[in-house]
Amino acid sequence: MFFILSKVLLVLLSPFLWVLSSWISVILVKGVKTKRILLWVAISLSVIFSNSWIAGLFVGLWEVPGKTKQELPVYDYGIVLSGMFEYNTDLNRLSARRGSDRLWQAIHLYHSGKIKKILLSGDSGYVFKKGLHESAQLKKLLIAQNIPDADIVIENKSRNTHENAYETALFIKKNRLEKKTFLLITSAIHMRRANKCFKKEGVTCSSYTTDHYYIKSEPFSASGLLPSAEGFVMWQRIIKEWTGTIIYGIFGYL
Repeated sequence: MFFILSKVLLVLLSPFLWVLSSWISVILVKGVKTKRILLWVAISLSVIFSNSWIAGLFVGLWEVPGKTKQELPVYDYGIVLSGMFEYNTDLNRLSARRGSDRLWQAIHLYHSGKIKKILLSGDSGYVFKKGLHESAQLKKLLIAQNIPDADIVIENKSRNTHENAYETALFIKKNRLEKKTFLLITSAIHMRRANKCFKKEGVTCSSYTTDHYYIKSEPFSASGLLPSAEGFVMWQRIIKEWTGTIIYGIFGYL
């Protein structure tokens, strides 16, 4: 039930939906004073949520800073969280999303000797879409990248971040891996919530963040002030993480 409700809530938290609703309200409302107020609300929401520069400021405050490979000691396991790929049923193949940087970085860490094994956590986070079984499918992909089968383990029951942590903790206990060291690999914007979930389940992990939206060294660009679809995407991601953190806290998952 929590899984279904979280997907419904995600739709309702769409900034684009808020902007669209505000403009529809402007059209439908008859009162002059109310219409004027709603017009300013619609304009304000449109400017804020279409502005990737403003979104970037908030994202930068939330994202967990990254580390270079050189800073890392050697870990027994790199835990890679799902939510990186979609499945194209027409072509019968995986399609990478932005979060696939998690897997890309894990491959580099493995071949650099920074992680000895890769633990892939997660099956599919979709309610209706079929065909995606992320951990099992990605294991085949990693084997094709010259990583031995014996160095890839999967947890293929979880569907969200809480379940990632819960099922991984069960896997660790079942296989008596409590004394091993773990490196949690996920998106920078997702790491705060993910790390808290793993701590809640008794799994101590170091963090390795990927696919950063905010890059401090990048020079300011005036194009970031122009309305763009990227602004809506960034706002939706950060609002999802803020809301997810609050709800997970309420349910005792953090």
